[in-house]
Parts: sequence; structure tokens; C-alpha cells
Amino acid sequence: MQILPAIDIRDGQCVRLRQGDYDQQTVFDADPVAVARKWKEGGASRLHLVDLDGAKAGRPVNLEIVRRIVTETGLPCQLGGGIRNDESVREVLEGAGIDRVIIGTQALKQPEWFRGIVQKYPGRVALGIDARDSMVATEGWLDVSKTSALELAEQYRGLDVAAVIYTNIANDGMMQGVDQQTIDDMIALTQLGLPVIASGGVTTMEDVTRLTEVSRQHPKLVGAIIGRALYEGTIEVSQAVQVAEKDA
Repeated sequence: MQILPAIDIRDGQCVRLRQGDYDQQTVFDADPVAVARKWKEGGASRLHLVDLDGAKAGRPVNLEIVRRIVTETGLPCQLGGGIRNDESVREVLEGAGIDRVIIGTQALKQPEWFRGIVQKYPGRVALGIDARDSMVATEGWLDVSKTSALELAEQYRGLDVAAVIYTNIANDGMMQGVDQQTIDDMIALTQLGLPVIASGGVTTMEDVTRLTEVSRQHPKLVGAIIGRALYEGTIEVSQAVQVAEKDA
């Protein structure tokens, strides 16, 4: 199971939100590129980037910083936030050097368009499912739909989706651990045959160990994103990588 340190970018800075709430922001570093280099030095083999300004604006905003992270670390990076049309996808994948683009809102609202993008960029498009009580949230988590996470993912069975990135908003940034309901949801997603990356609530090494054990039983759980815990110091990248990727 791969460990993906998260770098959330807002106003050019590295920040973390609580439960996706833009009014509950903590700035951790003024230089996201320096943070990216630090996570690489800790042993990270891929980075998870979020353009928070982009998620709100509906278009990528912080691409210059993203380009620098890609160039200066040399790591494969995945990016989400405001990627909602062909031009944005092309700009991110072909212009910014991003390895995987993460699409959430439009996968729910324009399934045919999403299907076409996956077919155009096989293995390079991740389905971002942000959920509250297992229901899909959109528009940078500002709205909650009436579609369940499982229903959304089921539409895309059989497509060459890079991964389903499943975030439980209730846990995200709260430093309360990964709950059983979230694990059950992720297991159900793996049973659709889709690779799944866990996100939200990974707080201690106990969470990393637990997810690693789930991954061994359900190999389609291929990764875990860690955010606030790295910045608060409750998890070290090197330690998480050692536990999660030792059998890789």
C-alpha cells in the first residue's frame, strides 16, 4: 500500500482544512515546494496535491506552484481541485506535468464527459469521491448530493480509472482516526474491482497499520493519503512508508 503525503494549496501556501471547511484553515508552511521536498526526503514515492482555490473557483488556480513541485521533486503527483472541463484536464496533465488528475464533481454531474476523459487518458484519471455519511459531496465539499459513493463508483466499473480516492469528510482534518464505516465503504469499493486510495482521518501509526492490514486482505486498497497528521507530527512519512510499503 502506497503512502501519499497531502499538500493542500491555498493562496500559495500549504494549509489544512477541517472537514473541508474553508473557514477552519491552518497554515502550515508558506512554501509548498519545500514541503514537497521534505516528504520526498522522508521516502514518499507519490504526492497528493489539492488546489483548494481551484476547487472553489471551478478551475485550476495554483498551477505554477504545482509545476514547481513536479519539477523539483521528480515524483509522480496527482492533483485535484476545480478540474471540470477538457481544457483543465489537458492543462494539468500536459502542461503541469501531473501524473494523475482527480475529478470529483463532474464525475457525478456529467458522467458521459467523465467516461470520455478516462478513455482519452487511460490510467491517468482518478475518481475523487468525497463523502459525508457515505453520500457524495461536490463543489469543494460545499454541497452533499443524494447519490451514494458506491452508486457513483459503480457507474465506472470496467473503465481504466487510475484509482478511486475515497474521503470521508467527517474525518478529514479532525485527527480522530479512520472509523469502521469508512473502512467498510472502501472495502465495498474494492469489490467493484476498482483500485482505492484511502483519504481522511489517518491520524496515528495505528491507522496506517490498520489500513495496511485491510490492504493485505483487499489488495485493491492500493494507497493511503496522509495530511494533517504529518504536519502535526503524529506520523512520520518514513515510518508510515516503512510499515505500509514493506511488502510491496
